Amino acid sequence: MTRIEIAAHGGPEQMVLVEREIPALKPGQLLVRHEAIGINFIDTYNRTGLYPLPLPSGLGKEGAGLVEAVGDGVTRFNIGDRVAYCSGPNGSYASHNVIEADTALLLPTTISSKQAAASMLKGLTVQYLIRQLHPVKAGETVLFHAAAGGVGQIAVQWLKYLGATVIGTVGSEEKAELVKALGCDHVINYRTETVSERVMEITKGAKVPVVYDSVGKATFEDSLDCLAPRGLMVSFGNASGPVEGVNLGILATKGSLMVTRPTLAHFTPNREELEKAGNDLFSVLASGGVKLANPTEYALADAPKAHSDLEARKTQGSLILIP
Repeated sequence: MTRIEIAAHGGPEQMVLVEREIPALKPGQLLVRHEAIGINFIDTYNRTGLYPLPLPSGLGKEGAGLVEAVGDGVTRFNIGDRVAYCSGPNGSYASHNVIEADTALLLPTTISSKQAAASMLKGLTVQYLIRQLHPVKAGETVLFHAAAGGVGQIAVQWLKYLGATVIGTVGSEEKAELVKALGCDHVINYRTETVSERVMEITKGAKVPVVYDSVGKATFEDSLDCLAPRGLMVSFGNASGPVEGVNLGILATKGSLMVTRPTLAHFTPNREELEKAGNDLFSVLASGGVKLANPTEYALADAPKAHSDLEARKTQGSLILIP
């Protein structure tokens, strides 16, 4: 098989395409031949060492394709099944990957491998954010940062499907038009406007009960100023760098605010919870409540370019690699 590996943490130049033998299957495992591979911000954190990996290492946690071999004890999958997965270990940036069968979901015929690779991690992230962590109710007004990103585009549509009023932030007028077309009620360009001031205007001073923030360092304090008393700040990413030096006392002075730093793994801790979340995602996709845009495609060998574009915020929506 061919796959991307890193021998040191650092920039995209550390990513090298190599050839490796396909590992032998252990009981409970599947061999998946990828048709598409998901690219996510967490992959850049692993590459840079923000979330360090034992080196050398593969990259990527998300992929979709065909089952080519089944390990002993696996009963729910057969050779030829179309599956997708979005959990470790790292190594999905490859033509093939060996995964634990319990981490895979069987794909409905209505979802292509490219769509699955572009949306499973992002879609399951949105599912736990708005359906489990803070179950959004019809009529609520919420703030979602990076609304034009892969997670944001799914979130805007799903939130509107639930009946919420959505305030989204973007970094350009082009992205503003995109999220408006997806149903975003109010769009704030964070490059030209102060987000908290606009939220105050939009909500007539009431602010919002929850902020979903994957940007991190650059938006953290201003996001707190968007929250109503006892509001919830959900910091689920670090696109601008990790949040540091937080003074917990400001949570009291700003209204007994709450802050959480969640991960998908804690909301899909077992097979039952993964299937429940996956079925919820597949259901909203099948209903048309969330429509998936065509992802931006890169060849597997061009993974360094994909990372460079992602980190430079040159992209919108989802990115995938094609082996």
